[in-house]
Order: sequence, then structure tokens, then C-alpha cells
Amino acid sequence: MGRPRKFKTSQALETAWEEYKAWCNDQKVLTHDFSSKNSEFVSAELKRSVTCTIEGFCVRVGISRAAFYERYAGDKRFADIVTRMKEECEVDARMKFELGVIDTRLAPLWMSRHGYGTKAETALSAAQEDDPITKSLKEAADALAKAD
Repeated sequence: MGRPRKFKTSQALETAWEEYKAWCNDQKVLTHDFSSKNSEFVSAELKRSVTCTIEGFCVRVGISRAAFYERYAGDKRFADIVTRMKEECEVDARMKFELGVIDTRLAPLWMSRHGYGTKAETALSAAQEDDPITKSLKEAADALAKAD
């Protein structure tokens, strides 16, 4: 048999998840810039956040992703917290894109992890390209089809 579970209860897993989210949102970054006003380099420690992921959580708590899914995702006692963790990862990524924390050019890469794709955007933009004449012709064709 494998190693014992790191988290014995769903409450213990939930507590570790909350600690991980707090850690993600409270990263410190040392930045340097040149102040032309004072003609000197200035350093500052800024608070930054990183996106929460199941993989990041596993690394932080010292278990493999495979062990996480095997020991917790497959166990109905942990099903609620595992589902919530996945949903919170998705919401965290979406919020950080919408707030501009993460570069929007990375959106397809990040959001594809959560089942989103760009095909809906392509279909929507194609529908928006109809000029007024084409739109009128389509409406007339639909009206004729309904009359028959």
C-alpha cells in the first residue's frame, strides 16, 4: 500500500487550501528602478499575487499531483472540497485576467485549463461582421421560410 494521507480530514485539506490561497495572494517582489529626480536607483518591495492552481498547491504541501487526485479527488469524503478547489482555481484565474493582474495575451493558455476555448469568440465575431444589407437579406429569407 502507498504512503499515508497527508490530510486525514476534509477540514484539514480545506485549511491547507486556505493557507495556500493566502500565500498566493501575498507574494513579495523586490523591484528596482532609476529615479531621474534624485539621480539614483531606488528599490521597493511590492506585494504581488500568483494564480492559484492544484499543481501549485501540491508542490506547496509536498505531495504529487497524482497522489492528490488518487487520494482525495477519488474519495467521496473529500469530493466537496476538491470540487471547490477546482472552481476557485478557475475563478481566481478569471478574476486576475479581468483585473489585469495577468496579461490578457495569456488568457487562451490559462483558460483552456478550465475548458474554455476561443471558438465561441470566432463565431460571435463572424455574426457581428454582417452589414445591414446582408442582415436584411437574412431576415427576409427567414420570413419567407416561416411563411412556407
